Amino acid sequence: MEQTIEKMNIPELIEQGIAKSYTYLEYKKLVSDLLAEGKSTGVEQSESLTNYSMLNDRRMKRLDKTIKIEDAAVEHFSKTEKKVSWLVLTEGWCGDAAQSLPVINKITELNENIDLKIVLRDENEELMNQFLTNGGKSIPKLIGYNPENKEVLYSWGPRPSTATKMVNDYKAEHGGLDAEFKQDLQVWYNKNKGANVVEDLLALLK
Repeated sequence: MEQTIEKMNIPELIEQGIAKSYTYLEYKKLVSDLLAEGKSTGVEQSESLTNYSMLNDRRMKRLDKTIKIEDAAVEHFSKTEKKVSWLVLTEGWCGDAAQSLPVINKITELNENIDLKIVLRDENEELMNQFLTNGGKSIPKLIGYNPENKEVLYSWGPRPSTATKMVNDYKAEHGGLDAEFKQDLQVWYNKNKGANVVEDLLALLK
């Protein structure tokens, strides 16, 4: 019974999130403004999180200029006729989000029927708790939501599918993620150029 009640509340939590969400540009401005004050988004504040946010801010600005989506994918995304909201839970210090959000934004720019909304994880704990990854509050987490019938269509994240497999395989062999793996993952992101994110989201829209 408790599980049923929780599930019934999900659309309401999503609607509440959308009501106080940021556009992509508003989110980037928020991160930049906080960095100007020496802060990061989120409840926890530390020098390391601020440094991660600064790195991610630069990374997103670069990706905004360099990300290119293949013509076949552009055609598919541009033909989507059903209205869908992509509500993304994130924080400025999250490295995986910095890699994926610019790609997600590029996709939504292709079709006005796909509406990107961004909310901060720590300010939306109840919503985050409905979309955990292996019991953890991993971000970014994209929720595909039909605003007309208030239905959750799918969720995606916190990493593209290939990166997820890399993480799971490494954890299985080594028991956790170390600095060497994180560097390897960054190299993979740089080489992949967002293609895996595009593939994953194409599959969800089909």
